[in-house]
Amino acid sequence: MGDRPCLSVTDDPDHTWRRIESELRQRVPPDMYEIWLAPLRLVEIAGDQVVVEAPRELRAWVAERFARVLQASAVAVLGPSAVVRVRGGDEGPRPRRRRGDRAGNADATAPDDELAATETGLNPKYTFEQFVMGDANRFAHAAALAVAELPGQAYNPLFIYGPPGVGKTHLLHSIGNYVRATSEGLSVRYTTVETFTNEFIAAITKGSIDRFKGRLRRSDVLLIDDVQFLASKVKTEEEFFHTFNALYESGSQLVLTCDRLPRDLEALEDRLRERFEAGLVTAIAPPDLATRLTVLRKRVQHDAIELEDEAVLTLIAERVPTNVRALEGALIRVVAYASLTGRTVSAPLAREVLGDLYPPRAPAPGGSRDARQTIDRILRLSADTFGFTVDEILSHDRRPALASARQVAMYLAREHTGETLPAIGRRFGGRNHTTVMHACRRTADRLAQDPEFFESVRRLTDDLRRPEDDRRG
Repeated sequence: MGDRPCLSVTDDPDHTWRRIESELRQRVPPDMYEIWLAPLRLVEIAGDQVVVEAPRELRAWVAERFARVLQASAVAVLGPSAVVRVRGGDEGPRPRRRRGDRAGNADATAPDDELAATETGLNPKYTFEQFVMGDANRFAHAAALAVAELPGQAYNPLFIYGPPGVGKTHLLHSIGNYVRATSEGLSVRYTTVETFTNEFIAAITKGSIDRFKGRLRRSDVLLIDDVQFLASKVKTEEEFFHTFNALYESGSQLVLTCDRLPRDLEALEDRLRERFEAGLVTAIAPPDLATRLTVLRKRVQHDAIELEDEAVLTLIAERVPTNVRALEGALIRVVAYASLTGRTVSAPLAREVLGDLYPPRAPAPGGSRDARQTIDRILRLSADTFGFTVDEILSHDRRPALASARQVAMYLAREHTGETLPAIGRRFGGRNHTTVMHACRRTADRLAQDPEFFESVRRLTDDLRRPEDDRRG
């Protein structure tokens, strides 16, 4: 305990909190800060623990969605061992502890799950039960669950990649929480590359590198977020490599997340990229409309939000197609605006609040003609990808490989155009809409089970989204 960072004698808690607030203002957009973080009130700072209070109705959202930025801001002011706890305004008054009081007393009153989160880095609210599955994340979910059930035996390492906000971190915490609940005696630790780097530098500065190594290398399950940030950090990368090797060789489970494939981490050494690819590499894509609606319904149920009708959820899901984090942020923005203005949570209100941030995606001029051109492009790209001609895909030839290519093209037409199932069927050689439905189901099932097939369709989707004159090769 003697080498834990603490406040200097010249810093009182209020001054320290103002410094942390200054860090927060630099890390989040001004409107987001004013709505969610400005209402926070400092309760106490004891050693390296910062306790802040949020309004009761905001507490769960702030604790879940701003935990990382609060942590990073506290670390910037207090050092790498800083811990932030957000409590609700209805937890009852507690006296602010004076400087010099031991943080251990605060720990004695903290709930068990908060203690566990402090020790392991896990958020107890992120579980498999709370994870919303869809076609875009089904395979990654199955792989994560397999790892949680058989740490070090199923897939090691497990490497999950995808764009920001699609659920990678949620799966990491779900694995950790599942292992803690079902595998007594196994130690679990969650960390980010940013935290790993900060603690590594602090250990070098303090001469406690052996302690740093021992803490991580005793983990039975190590969950590491955002490995893309290892790039260009030579000393950190070297230490990370040795930590990875030590854990792997001892049979410990490693799970990593990244925003790209290992082979695309060009700034990393080949030996580390090869380690990442040695196990199972699986992707999470942005959620489809049905999944986005399910996410919103679950959030509404969890937070007991009263809606005028479900049209508001449909509007939000249509306006925010990219990721779950932005989706839930849009919902909370609408709810907060309704609360502040005394209005009901309705579709007109959502349209008003989200108008500037998420304008409606207007159909291209020409309507169905442009949808037809998009389907034509899907047909051309699918034919090129799978080695057939467009005429073959439109034919009634039932060769398995050709049928699979045809089903993928139908699936993409359903996902990337506004055309109805009957219209897609007519464009694909006069087929029935039930044929299109069957093709979409078969493709979705295979995407969830076959990583190689998933990767082929992902590349095809990337080509479809790219302007035609930008396509390479």
